[in-house]
Amino acid sequence: MRTTRLITAAAIAASCAFASQAALAYGYSAGDIFVRGGFAKSDTTSDNGVMDGVSSSETGFTYGAGYLFHDKIGVELNGSEEIEHEFSAGALSGSVDRMPVNLMVNYYPLGGLDSRVQPYVGAGVNYTRFSGEPQGVDVDHSYGAAGQFGIDLAVTDNLMLNGFANYADVDPDVSAGGAEIGEAKVDPLTIGGGVTLRF
Repeated sequence: MRTTRLITAAAIAASCAFASQAALAYGYSAGDIFVRGGFAKSDTTSDNGVMDGVSSSETGFTYGAGYLFHDKIGVELNGSEEIEHEFSAGALSGSVDRMPVNLMVNYYPLGGLDSRVQPYVGAGVNYTRFSGEPQGVDVDHSYGAAGQFGIDLAVTDNLMLNGFANYADVDPDVSAGGAEIGEAKVDPLTIGGGVTLRF
């Protein structure tokens, strides 16, 4: 009888330990690698500097990849496909393609904890390449600060639903006919969602 009780207690303890480890697998931990994909909408600032207007509410495919070197801290490289914006700058008008890339350091407050919900905040640098300008117009590439906030909701050990918002300081110089005419202010706020795969 005593042996049966010991075996039963051991089985219950092992089950609890296994369940606990399985639950912990839902949270981020050091050594995790992840990739993200989704869609987002970008809204540009209302004051566009030398450009009288830069179109807002443009959408595009987003992507990202990252690595956690600590339960609560990791790095992420993310960006989006080229997004076309209509613009006007005095007598000039047309469209320009914007392709952003962000290198971020993320903080995960619930990293290493038993939680299906994993929020994060990040800060880093943005590089934005502009292309496809009308003939005679040149929009320089831009470097600036970037910040983001996001949340992952675990569906399985490896699959998460992701939502995020990020902001970048994007202020390229604009030239027309070979002469610089001033600085544009794009400063996009991007809000989107998709999926995260964790390995």
